[in-house]
Amino acid sequence: MDFQHIIEEIGKFMDFAGVAVMVIGAVVSIPMALRGYQPRRLPADAEPMTVYRSYRQLLGRSILLGLELLVAADIIRTVAVTPTYESVGVLALIVLIRTFLSFSLELEITGRWPWQKEPSPSRSGSQGGSGNRDAAAADT
Repeated sequence: MDFQHIIEEIGKFMDFAGVAVMVIGAVVSIPMALRGYQPRRLPADAEPMTVYRSYRQLLGRSILLGLELLVAADIIRTVAVTPTYESVGVLALIVLIRTFLSFSLELEITGRWPWQKEPSPSRSGSQGGSGNRDAAAADT
């Protein structure tokens, strides 16, 4: 067994792992969504997610992870096995397409771009309690 053959086998294994993550994620997401899966980081004022939206979010996460593994497999095979200008160009195109898909899925799942900060859990707590005083004043 030579180095090139070992790298090819590792690349095939990574391809298999990427596809397996997507398929298993799609199957496992169904019962999780039906049982009412809710993410831990939902804003306090957000409504609970529907089964459909929960399934989409779970499926999107498994697709994202699978895409990352597929990109890793492509990089391993292309860079480690005698790279040519043609194979590097094909790799660049594949990575570009998969990166666009990853960003699109991230936007669909979280509602924000990957480089944006998460919204703070509660804004009234960061105002030094004045929001609670205003609410108490409104009740009287």
